[in-house]
Amino acid sequence: MYAFAQRSDTSVIDEPFYGYYLKNTNIVHPGREEILNSMEYDPEKVTNNLYSIAEKTPVLFIKDMAKHIQGLNRDFMNEMHNVFLIREPSHIITSFSKVVDQIPEKEIGYSYSLDLFNHLTKKGKNPLVIDSGIVLQSPESSLKKICGALNIEYDSSMLSWEPGPRPEDGIWGKYWYANVHNSSGLKQKTEEPKDVPEKYLSLYKQSLKYYNKLLKHAIR
Repeated sequence: MYAFAQRSDTSVIDEPFYGYYLKNTNIVHPGREEILNSMEYDPEKVTNNLYSIAEKTPVLFIKDMAKHIQGLNRDFMNEMHNVFLIREPSHIITSFSKVVDQIPEKEIGYSYSLDLFNHLTKKGKNPLVIDSGIVLQSPESSLKKICGALNIEYDSSMLSWEPGPRPEDGIWGKYWYANVHNSSGLKQKTEEPKDVPEKYLSLYKQSLKYYNKLLKHAIR
């Protein structure tokens, strides 16, 4: 999200369906009530608002999660370029464990991502898959390929940003975005798997199965 937020032709929306997800599940996240009081959670109104914003900007980048739209009519996705950003599950699990005490599989959401990927593929939408580890091996080359696949010009400003929060952040950023707030861009590095707490090893193995199926389709 931060890379696309650097583009002068792009508007960025952070997880517009997060409110819907919280409202319709028993998931307890930090700031739950604050989040629900700050955003629209009627999915039809959320979708209409996205259409309205899209009419006013050359490029609209919407960051969200497959788990957030479970149970919704997904036809609106037929009008978009759909991009799946995936990451080796040990990084997701260890990151979540710093914020919440228990992590059910639906919170990690790889099964939802694979289901949505298969749904869009069957619709002939050719969704793009991006793996963060692959991107970090060669950030500039990867961003050029991503922009090419999305039919937009590459912009070198996407490689770096000022540390700290951004106006586009959802109000949940103060709970979840510590790492990106401490970053200043996409730096070349090799991302190795992390040690997963023993109580999450079963979740890790399950998530890895779905992740590897998506990884086969990742842009390289």
